[in-house]
Amino acid sequence: MPFDRQPVLTGALVHLRPLGLEDFDALFSVASDPAIWEQHPDRCRYEEPRFRSFFSDAVDSGGALIASDRATGQVIGTSRFHGHDEARREVEIGWSFLARSHWGGRYNGEMKRLMLQHAFTFVDRVIFLIGTQNLRSQRAVERIGAVRAGSRLADGVDSFVYEITAAAFMRGV
Repeated sequence: MPFDRQPVLTGALVHLRPLGLEDFDALFSVASDPAIWEQHPDRCRYEEPRFRSFFSDAVDSGGALIASDRATGQVIGTSRFHGHDEARREVEIGWSFLARSHWGGRYNGEMKRLMLQHAFTFVDRVIFLIGTQNLRSQRAVERIGAVRAGSRLADGVDSFVYEITAAAFMRGV
């Protein structure tokens, strides 16, 4: 069975569904907060032209999901599956951001757990590439059990590689 990179996933707090062109305005309203991008390599992604490029890439990727708050239906962010390697049984989760109103771990934790549960029906390893200066994102993936497994240059940015295996996830790491 092929890896479904745009599933519909629902938890107690978050609903994830495929990102579509019609989602631009709602997602840009979240992304236009400069504080979201303070530690990100593209610190100006809150500007509409920069965000429009990011959004277009997300839609074209075929792996982007939009996140909504289940209680309100409000769009709160996005994440993406990328680089599925069938031979290595690996996929990347990344390009994630949430509205500041939903920072603090609960929403991100559930979003990532839903994505990990889905991914581990197809792969044995999930990786996260995080800029070396992005301490918030590093802490966030560590809270869900990912461990630093090295570093690499990703799209011209020095990044740490974090990973979580299916076995570790199933043990409740």
